[in-house]
Amino acid sequence: MSHDPKDSEQIARMGADPELRKQTRSWFNKTCDYRYSYNFKWLGRPIIQYPQDILALQEIFWNVRPRAIVETGIAHGGSLILSASLLEMIGGNGVVIGVDIDIRPHNRAAIEEHPLAHRIRMIQGSSIDEGIVAQVRELVADRGPVLVILDSNHTHEHVARELALYSPLVQAGSYLIVFDTVVEFMDDAAFPDRPWGVGNNPYTAVQEFLKGNPRFHLDQEIEDKLLITVAPGGWLKCVADS
Repeated sequence: MSHDPKDSEQIARMGADPELRKQTRSWFNKTCDYRYSYNFKWLGRPIIQYPQDILALQEIFWNVRPRAIVETGIAHGGSLILSASLLEMIGGNGVVIGVDIDIRPHNRAAIEEHPLAHRIRMIQGSSIDEGIVAQVRELVADRGPVLVILDSNHTHEHVARELALYSPLVQAGSYLIVFDTVVEFMDDAAFPDRPWGVGNNPYTAVQEFLKGNPRFHLDQEIEDKLLITVAPGGWLKCVADS
């Protein structure tokens, strides 16, 4: 994302302000006690995201104008509806492809009954299963810019595999967005019943990925501008075609 140079300088200073970052992190952690991200819907479906990240996605989509959006992790479908609504505004025949290992029947039914269902394709199965990935590749083939959002199993191993499988779909100018990298900066006690935590999460997978993948650079300005985000270090811009 680009801004006027003066705006970019101020955004960078804001993002680097240690006291502001500390206060932001404290606020974020406290809101998790109240399941803050569960408070919101997009066009009728629970989205389970922070409003700041929703706004960032809107800006990215409008700039990239993707013809296909791939999302791993569906839950209630709010994120699929968000992507579909923005594709509808952009125009053309763009689609969003959602992959989830368990698409619950009531969620599938609600998504399929939504007015934007014509923009949505759902695939049930593991996002790291080669057969599932092959289906995704077929659906995005020859469509134009592809944007990928990873938001399923948050263990290092799983996200690292997703990064390896889905990053080739993204070409220069588009984005590979990894959610819940914030796990690395939270207390382990926040995830008592989960297989991920500090040292084993999307952030650690992204750090490993970036070391061997010069096609992708962190778009630090997005994080600096938002301050509040579940994806610190996870806004990856593709800077070269494969």
